[in-house]
Amino acid sequence: MSAFLRWSEPGLPGSFFNQHVLVLYTNENYLIQLLQEASLVDQAALDDVAHKKKSQETTLEALVSQGKVSEDQIAQTLAVNSGMEFVDLRKMDIDPSLGEMVEADVAVRYGIVPIANTGNGLVIAVTDPLDFDALDSVRHVLTEEPEFVCASDSSIKQRQLDFYSSELDDNQLRKLGSTAVMAAGVEGDEEGGDAPVIKMVYSILQEAYENRASDIHIEPMEEEVRVRYRIDGALHKVQSHPLSLLPSIISRIKIMTGTMAIAEKRLPQDGRIQAKFGSGELDLRVSTIPTSDGNESVVMRILDKSSLTLGLPQLGFFTDDQATFDELIRLPDGIILVTGPTGSGKTTTLYACLNAINKPDRKIITVEDPVEYLLSGINQVQVKESIGMTFAAALRSILRQAPNIIMIGEIRDLETASIAINASLTGHLVFSTLHTNDAPSAVARLADIGVKKFLIASAVRSMMAQRLVRKICPDCSGDGEMTEKEIRGLSLTTEQLAGAELKVGQGCRTCRMTGYKGRMGLFEVFNITEEVRLLINGDESTPQLRKRARELGMRTLREDGVRKVLAGLTTASEVMRVTMADSD
Repeated sequence: MSAFLRWSEPGLPGSFFNQHVLVLYTNENYLIQLLQEASLVDQAALDDVAHKKKSQETTLEALVSQGKVSEDQIAQTLAVNSGMEFVDLRKMDIDPSLGEMVEADVAVRYGIVPIANTGNGLVIAVTDPLDFDALDSVRHVLTEEPEFVCASDSSIKQRQLDFYSSELDDNQLRKLGSTAVMAAGVEGDEEGGDAPVIKMVYSILQEAYENRASDIHIEPMEEEVRVRYRIDGALHKVQSHPLSLLPSIISRIKIMTGTMAIAEKRLPQDGRIQAKFGSGELDLRVSTIPTSDGNESVVMRILDKSSLTLGLPQLGFFTDDQATFDELIRLPDGIILVTGPTGSGKTTTLYACLNAINKPDRKIITVEDPVEYLLSGINQVQVKESIGMTFAAALRSILRQAPNIIMIGEIRDLETASIAINASLTGHLVFSTLHTNDAPSAVARLADIGVKKFLIASAVRSMMAQRLVRKICPDCSGDGEMTEKEIRGLSLTTEQLAGAELKVGQGCRTCRMTGYKGRMGLFEVFNITEEVRLLINGDESTPQLRKRARELGMRTLREDGVRKVLAGLTTASEVMRVTMADSD
């Protein structure tokens, strides 16, 4: 039987390149003998891989995965043995219209791709030059006798993706993507890195990583694909590409997730990608949504694992607020709420709290949608509403796990709020988030979803609102000054300005000439004292609660921002931008 190569489906035994594996179906010994005769492999190499190869990995797979021989060298050896010419498709400029001359199903079924038209017939690149049955079948479906040449399997699959990605079903696309996308697109493997769209997607991820972006936005415009990065909270347009490339770009991204349906363009989808760049690693949460013009828009949120190790000082707490909050998170029971709009850093703050109190003698369980980061020593539960695993359902179950501390990703409805309150009243410390503009408004928000005021007063220990502002770049920081408008806007006194250390970023390569690098929090901590409980039970309005809280010492978001402006950590324009509603 002839020796030839196939790429297996993901997850089969013996793997490399993210478990998308090169498998010798027949006569592996014969092909290894050919490699030895070509002086590509010697006995020393064979002995070496025999000691190092993974369980269930074949010798040939180990030779490739350990770098003893390349896939191109294997293809060249097969080409010589079959009397065919070897071609490197990655270095060839192939007319995409050639794909129309061979049906997509035929190309994928027989592992071929048309690469030229001589006028007398097509030149067809094949993976298996000794698979004579496949070659005869190709001759039968083509009207003219083709000329066959040999190419590596991954390079053929890359060309098939370029030609046929819009015509194939999910299974076919995933089979093709196993090497061409998962290896090249996710890890930047050289074998697949030269495919144009794959290189494009890889470069988008790499540039986002190098520029500390938190989000990548790939959006269809009228005549182009716009690529933007969110860096330190601000969006920057960084690339544009022809609109015709959008389907291929989105197909690459979906295949890289391994879970998203490539052919589904009518419904929103979510997935995750893990990508490595040298010693760096990206964990991305992917979201696609259909647009009115029939295209799709993609947002990839980069999950920064370095935030898992942040302490309260790194979040932007000054010493006094840090001491207050540090006491709160060590209470034995009650609810601590973090409020703010989407993107204000609430999840990062909750994770920092859990890290601070994560001890071997405490059982901590979280209920999240989605689970963004895996936390060591903490039990995390993923909400799946499609199967009935709602926040409320998960909470009811985890209370039977006897946790000391519970973190709920968000309180969205009365049932979830009621279970959280009951848990806090029965000896559990509960952390959660709400979407409100300031801390005192959380009382009204809970009441709006149906929670009784006396339960709010009894269960909640503190409500903290937060926002994120950009920090002045330390590499180009210099003395700054404030305009009269900014002084009035922040209600600054002459005494405050006299002791200020005002700074401004001049702009440098490190900060992309913005003057800012990194972000920090502004915090408004509203502690529920005995007097505040009486006010809540007395059905005081939110403005009255806010007024009394300030009289009792609550510092507003803007006031916290003013302290950080005067300390030279951020600018007046930044604080005014994120606290526009807090002008009282």
